[in-house]
Amino acid sequence: MNSNTKIISQNRKASHNYFIVESMEAGIELYGTEVKSLRNGSANIKDSWCAVIGGELFVNNMHIGAYEKGNIFNKDPLRVRKLLVHKKEIFKLFGQTKLQGYSIIPLSLYFKGSYVKMKVGLCKGKKLYDKRAELAKKSALRDIDRAYKEKNKF
Repeated sequence: MNSNTKIISQNRKASHNYFIVESMEAGIELYGTEVKSLRNGSANIKDSWCAVIGGELFVNNMHIGAYEKGNIFNKDPLRVRKLLVHKKEIFKLFGQTKLQGYSIIPLSLYFKGSYVKMKVGLCKGKKLYDKRAELAKKSALRDIDRAYKEKNKF
């Protein structure tokens, strides 16, 4: 990420539950009160997912909290939102999901300048043994680092 980006929300469980094959940046269609709410940091993309419907890419189950001063202009916090991506990229993602069994998962939501962008990943689900192997590898690396620090302490 560049210095002019401000992360709003990240999907930390995505790297645990999926192999991230490819990622891309997409714009997102929002209303004014939603952007103001995002500036306050009230967003959650943990359980969200993307789908291609009618040749367009949509994000489902993304929660953007209601803006306190928005009154009648507030939208439904869980509404389906359109992602702004080129047609060629949408067809590529759609083909991958249909033929190879991949999923499109939002990885992070951030401000790039004054625009709200979403990093979307083409992901393949991990099996339980993959998750266990990854946790064992992290634990082993942690133990090695701990032993190395103990050795070089004196």
